[in-house]
Order: sequence, then structure tokens, then C-alpha cells
Amino acid sequence: MTAFAPMSIDMYLPAQTSIVEALGASQAQVELTLSTFLLGMAIGQFFYGSASDRFGRRMPILIGCGIYTIASVICALSSDINALIAARFLQALGGCAGGVVARAIVRDNFDHRDTARILSLLMLVMGLAPILAPMAGSLVLQVADWRAIFWCLAGFGILVALAVAFRLPESRSEETAAQARSENPFQAYLALLVQPRLIGYLLAGALNGAVLFTYISASPGLIMGIYGVGPMAYAWLFGLNAVGIIGANQVNRMLLRTWSPDAVLKGASTAGIVFGALLLVASITGVGGAWTVLPLLFLTLTTYALMAGNTTAGALSCDPRRAG
Repeated sequence: MTAFAPMSIDMYLPAQTSIVEALGASQAQVELTLSTFLLGMAIGQFFYGSASDRFGRRMPILIGCGIYTIASVICALSSDINALIAARFLQALGGCAGGVVARAIVRDNFDHRDTARILSLLMLVMGLAPILAPMAGSLVLQVADWRAIFWCLAGFGILVALAVAFRLPESRSEETAAQARSENPFQAYLALLVQPRLIGYLLAGALNGAVLFTYISASPGLIMGIYGVGPMAYAWLFGLNAVGIIGANQVNRMLLRTWSPDAVLKGASTAGIVFGALLLVASITGVGGAWTVLPLLFLTLTTYALMAGNTTAGALSCDPRRAG
């Protein structure tokens, strides 16, 4: 379930230049298919979170899988860049259900510290997907055109729906259900947004996520466009950064045996500021070119992984009754 977003984002990245040629679009228009997807992910989470508290964890995921699969088919059949952009937005509205509800399911079953450790395991899935997805996309392009990538994503949506329908038990508690039914979703969000501690976690998570998604959206143009790297080499570089994310998640799990999630979060955010500042200086000055920028980018992304699970676990601990 947590692989919906990275699979949908990363698998088609090597095909961006092919989409430009096939649909007669500009690079900026094709990059808009990614920006629109991220917008859909952000919007959809508001609905699935409250719905999973009210109606249970399984139903929102199944609905999301259905929307995602239909949208993936529309993407594969698109003959116009505007149709592809719209379909990507719809695809995100469906795909975001998995990530939202998966985190709520973890909180249903574990306390604050254990939630941070389990979320680090989920981040492994999100780390493996960026390694495998661009490579899979590049392999698909060796035998078919870019449309086949979206047919594969449609099949992925069907497989997840079947797994949820037949293998995933309901984990939402009656206390959570009663709380959700006693208030409308806007009241629930308002009750959350007046908690300063939660706002702190949300801001940390948002700024941390901005690092990752800025990298994802800009990396094709930077690495393939400016540095002249081919699609397969780009996939390997993308995968290398994903390996760093996976390694950092394993380090995070070990650190949580000794330190609290908040302590790890403070240390990782400090390191992220340092590496990010060095990356900014290297990018502006051009010193060392790719040999300086790419290693600093790798280090910055590893701090993202150290922060991600801990910000999410902290936010979920603020009000477990509204975990969705």
C-alpha cells in the first residue's frame, strides 16, 4: 500500500523524454504531470484519513485502488498532454489512500516508540520502490513504449486491491469509530490543528518532504538534462540515493533502541540543515560540478529518511483516536 506513491512517481520518470516526443509536449508540461500528481496526493489525504476513522481501514483502501486503477488506464490511453495531466491527478487521488491508511493501521497496533520503528520498516518499502521502479520503467521502455508503464501500474492497483480484500484484517477500534461519528471531519481537523505539538511535527514533516519531492521533480532535468546522463544510468543514480534512504532507515531503527524519536529527529534535522546548506552553496557556485552536487544530495536525502518515520510517529502520538 505504501508503494503506490513511489511506484507512480518513479516508474515513469525515465519515460519523460519519450512522453515529450510522443505527445508533442514541452518538458515543462510533462513535469506538470508530476506536480499535478503531488497535488492530488496532498488533497486526497484529507478525505481518506477521516473516512478510515469513520468507516474502517479496508473500505477507503479498496475505493482508492479502484480509482487508481481506472486512472492508470486513462493515462495509458491518453493522446494529449492535458488528458495525461488530468488523469495523473485522478491517479493520485486514488493512490494516496494506501499511504494514509497504512500509517493509521500501524498506530492502531503500536505505541509511540514502536510506531516509529515500524514506520521505518514501511520506509524500506518506499526506499525499495525508487530503486526498482525506475529500473523497471527503463526495462519496459526497452520492449514497449511509455504507455506500457501505466498499464503495469494499473495491474499493480488490481493486485493491491486483491491483497487488501482477502488478506488485510480490520484494525480500527470502536473508540476511534465512536470519536469519528461524534464529529464531522472539519471539527476533527480543527481539533488537531489547535495542538502546538502536532503543528511542530507537521511542519517538520512538510519541510522534510519538500526536500524529497523537490529532488524527485527536478532530478530528471538536472541529471539527464544538465549532466547529460542516459535513462538507465539515471535509474541507477536514482536507485543509489534510494539505497541511502534504506540504510538511513535501518540506522534509525537502531538509534530508537537507545534514544527517543524526538531526540533522533533533532539530530537528523540539524544534519539536514548542514548538508542542505552545503548543497546550496555547491549548486550556486558550481564548484566540482556533479562530483560535488550528487554526493551532497545523497547525504541530504539520508537525513530525510532519518526524520520521516519520527515526524509521522510523533504526529500520530498526539491524538491516537484520530489516527486517520
